[in-house]
Amino acid sequence: MASVSSVEPTYLPSTVQGAVKILVTGPFGVGKTTLVGALSEIAPLRTEETMTAAGAGVDDLTGRPQKTTTTVALDFGRITLNQHLALYLFGTPGQQRFWPLWEDLSRGALGAIALVDSRRIEESFDILGLLEEHRIPFAVAVNVFPDTPAYPDEELRAALDLLPDVPILACDVRDQDAAHQLLVDFVDHLRAAAEELS
Repeated sequence: MASVSSVEPTYLPSTVQGAVKILVTGPFGVGKTTLVGALSEIAPLRTEETMTAAGAGVDDLTGRPQKTTTTVALDFGRITLNQHLALYLFGTPGQQRFWPLWEDLSRGALGAIALVDSRRIEESFDILGLLEEHRIPFAVAVNVFPDTPAYPDEELRAALDLLPDVPILACDVRDQDAAHQLLVDFVDHLRAAAEELS
């Protein structure tokens, strides 16, 4: 069931005429919901459900003992960039059984921030493959958990089999300032890539 905060709604200014869409994607339990919440100027829309015994054989909670909910459709947030333009953030579900929703959410995306947990690199392969298959520009953002080992970018690039032009960024998605800097760095990358093509 969707949940929203009880704070007063923040409406878009009537002058806003355009919007851009960015995906926040990655495997199960990597911090997508947290990142959307840290970035959004509005109370984010979340479609989280309590995890039950029915998912015990499907959702691997190894290393995530405190995780009790999971996104079953999407997370949605918004940032008003200026008086004419808004940025919409769409967080995708991480489990394969929800990937039909991923296809719909990815349509029209300007790009994607692909969150990665470097303690579980192999869990990211399928999502990165989807981004490449759909030709969605993306950056890899390593979510820094308390026990995340530090790897050089070259090792991460090789382990994830990334092309040289895919940026690797690091961020503790719980930190609002760090989350905003991650978004700024990603948008800068998209702009630079677009300028190279023009």
